[in-house]
Amino acid sequence: MFKEFDVIVVGAGHAGCEAALAASRLKTNVLLITQNINNIAQLSCNPAMGGVAKGQIVREIDALGGESAIITDSNTLQFRMLNLSKGPAMWSPRAQVDNISFPLSWRRVLNNAPFLQMWQDDVVGLIIRNEKAIGVRTKLGLEIFAKSVILTNGTFLNGKIHIGEKSFEGGRIGEENSKGLSDELRDYGFEVASLKTGTPMRVDKESINFSLLQEQKGDENPQKFSFLEQKNRDNIPQQSCYLAYTNSIVHDILREGFAFSPMFQGRIKGKGPRYCPSIEDKIERFSSKERHQLFIEPESRYSNLYYINGFSSSLPLDVQYRALRNIVGFENAVIQKPGYAIEYDYFPPTQLKNTLETKKIENLYFAGQINGTTGYEEAACQGLMAGINAALKIREKPSFVLKRTDAYIGVLIDDLITKGVDEPYRMFTSRAEYRILLRQDNADQRLTPLSFEIGLALEERMKRVEKKKKNIEEIVGFIDKNTALPNEINPLLEEKQTPIINQKTKLGQILLRPQIIIKDLWQNIPSLRDKIESLNLGNIQDEVVLGAEIIIKYKSYIDKEQEIADKLSKYEDLIIKDDFNYNQLNSLSFEAREKLSKIRPKTIGQASRISGVSPSDISVLIIYICK
Repeated sequence: MFKEFDVIVVGAGHAGCEAALAASRLKTNVLLITQNINNIAQLSCNPAMGGVAKGQIVREIDALGGESAIITDSNTLQFRMLNLSKGPAMWSPRAQVDNISFPLSWRRVLNNAPFLQMWQDDVVGLIIRNEKAIGVRTKLGLEIFAKSVILTNGTFLNGKIHIGEKSFEGGRIGEENSKGLSDELRDYGFEVASLKTGTPMRVDKESINFSLLQEQKGDENPQKFSFLEQKNRDNIPQQSCYLAYTNSIVHDILREGFAFSPMFQGRIKGKGPRYCPSIEDKIERFSSKERHQLFIEPESRYSNLYYINGFSSSLPLDVQYRALRNIVGFENAVIQKPGYAIEYDYFPPTQLKNTLETKKIENLYFAGQINGTTGYEEAACQGLMAGINAALKIREKPSFVLKRTDAYIGVLIDDLITKGVDEPYRMFTSRAEYRILLRQDNADQRLTPLSFEIGLALEERMKRVEKKKKNIEEIVGFIDKNTALPNEINPLLEEKQTPIINQKTKLGQILLRPQIIIKDLWQNIPSLRDKIESLNLGNIQDEVVLGAEIIIKYKSYIDKEQEIADKLSKYEDLIIKDDFNYNQLNSLSFEAREKLSKIRPKTIGQASRISGVSPSDISVLIIYICK
């Protein structure tokens, strides 16, 4: 029935979609298998993309030639750039997206992708010969062969849903879980553990009194995620989100349900996400807080559902309901979908190489929540990288690995494979040592050339990046070399309440003042205005001007961080042979020998980030390898 494929991708969540699309765009024949082809790329929890650090990841996916950003832009309900009061390393784009049209857009893209076929079925086992994955076995009794297999099963592996004392099997509410794979891989020697996540109830819009809530509008001039221009994006009205708050009465009602809580009663064994806890976990851990903030967010233009962000719960339905109706604005709330917790299997990611290929089984890749991450963005970027590397290996090309100095994606994968996880991993800006280098605005300049080199990013992207980079350099050079006269600039300085100048001053010096931006100078310095207009920047003008401004204002910080990154990279990339015998080095601590032998880091940099490996252990390794 089926020919042999190059790549089989199991699961069509955000990781599976990006994996399948990337592999197909690299001209390998791909089969994407999912339990229900009508449920691909679901936004099972919060219907939003991006956020702090996550927004940087979505932009990086786009810069590499992935699709998540483009689909987000075409389905945005509201866009906000977060943390604008902080430095540009912290700026993070976030979009509320349409939970109905978003998956349909993904479906359309996958349907039109060359070299890509979809199949509705449930994968229950792998075909493995000589420690190599060569195919899958399905619930329908099929054996389908391929040169590589990528597992992106999300929360479906032995998934179990909990609502109060009621528990039942499922990958999402209303969908079956997936059985067989966990046990089979455990038999092959893989470590398997469990984690927990959850989602809040969905409420009928008509039952919410929005006049009692605090409105939260989107940005006045909304941006977008993708660096590419897209048609039909203008003049789409943004929808408002709202803020609400719990109170002491709500907390008391929720506490009544603790006796029936699967989490507090020990029926849930897996650890939940620390940074996105359930409401019962919040009021238990932060018992002194009188209230907790809730974000009330629309699900779609085509439905009445609103999502209660911050009110995730696995308590009994009657407790959830009573607690909700004691929140101001929700006195008459009607629930259309319950909140619940889900417990699922994952594979501790220290069992992976930096390509996301497993160490035990060749040509088998893991991506997404089965690696212990949380969030669509973290899953999507893993899928993209797994798809790229599976395709490159089939074509006998070098693997594609991003370093911590290259991208948040590099930080994420390096954290997973060297440190592992014991709770769902979420990306934060604080995890990236070089975050001033890894800004959301320069993701295309960092990554598109790398992706273009392997044939994923198209020439259109590369030309755009080259133009953007060249023009940024021209504007920076002009501002560094040219000056402003007092009569030109002092009215602006007085207006901005910053000291006037008494002699001609370099434009770059004036721009260092926090009150001044390039657009201010542009309006007051005719020569700068003429220079920018002469570049004919068109639709990339705002990006170019912002890029130049960041480079000038933060040059000392950028240069310092780049210097540190370059210095550390001297040993960061020092290769450790796959068969290196750590037990021969008695100078290493026993814990270091044990951890290094288990994890098998590829480089000194990875070894240095393994918990239990000390700086003195790293010094011993460097001396031994370099001698």
